[in-house]
Amino acid sequence: MMKKLALVGVAALMIGACTPREERAAAGGAIGAGAGALIGGLATGTGGGALAGAAIGGVAGAVIGAETTPRRRCWVNRYGERVCRVYR
Repeated sequence: MMKKLALVGVAALMIGACTPREERAAAGGAIGAGAGALIGGLATGTGGGALAGAAIGGVAGAVIGAETTPRRRCWVNRYGERVCRVYR
C-alpha cells in the first residue's frame, strides 16, 4: 500500500512541474495506451497484440493531446499593457 501511495505521489510531482502542453500530452498518451492495449488485446487475444496496441495508442494519444492544447501569444502594446490572444 505504501509503495502505491509513493508511486502516485511521485507521478503527481512529475506532472505538476510540466507545462499545460506537456500535461495534455502525458494524459493523452496514458489514455491512448490504455485504450490501445484493451483494443489490441481483445482483437488478437494475445499479449503481443495488447503491447502493440498500447504502443500505437500511446503515441497517437500523446500527439493528439499535445496538438489540441490552445496556444497563447502575448505581447506588450504601445501603452505598456500586456495583451494575450488564444489560438487553436
